[in-house]
This record gives sequence, C-alpha cells and structure tokens, in this order.
Amino acid sequence: QVQLKESGGGLVQAGDSLRLSCTASGGSFTSYVMGWRRQAPGKEREFVASINWSGSNTYYADSVKGRFTISRDNARNTVYLQMNSLKPDDTAVYYCTAGSRSGPYYSPNYWGQGTPVTVSS
Repeated sequence: QVQLKESGGGLVQAGDSLRLSCTASGGSFTSYVMGWRRQAPGKEREFVASINWSGSNTYYADSVKGRFTISRDNARNTVYLQMNSLKPDDTAVYYCTAGSRSGPYYSPNYWGQGTPVTVSS
C-alpha cells in the first residue's frame, strides 16, 4: 500500500502564503495521479487540485484558481501545494491524495492523515 504524509500547515493571516508538502512511500509514486482535497469544519470534503504523473495536466477548483499551484517532484516522491493570497474560507484540513485518474470527479485510492490550515482575518 501507499502511505502519504502531509506537512506545512499552520496558522496564518489573510493574504499570507503557505506551501504544503506530501511525501509518498510504499508504492510507485509515478504511477499515481496526486492531488489535494480539503474539509472545512462542518462541511463536506472538497476537491482542491490534482496533477498527473508527468505534471502536464492539472486541475483546480474554481475557488483556488489563480491563487494555488500544484506541482510534483517525482525524484523526491513529493507533491506540493503552493497557497498564495490565503482567505479565511481556505481554513480546512488539507489531505494529500493518490489515485488513478485526474480531476474532481474521481475518488482517490489513498489518503493522507491531513494537515490543518487556519487563516485568520
């Protein structure tokens, strides 16, 4: 099985930036579409972004387009989420995901434990 571990979350103010990292182990990293999903308090878990094995195809939720950037480093088995211009509505637990297909309409096969991001106004 694949294990995913996120890091980089924290408490920031609106307008600040964070970079989340997710390192995979126990599988072939390049075989998976990687992504990020998040869950705000009291809300359903939602898609944030995904990236295919080569990095040539990316998808973003409308709410984060222009502010967040997903990237991956296959040599390090790591996927990143650069989060700029953070808003209070971005407050959530962010989960790293791995799956076989890109985009918001496919359920990931693997999930990380999550890293919390809190954005104050």
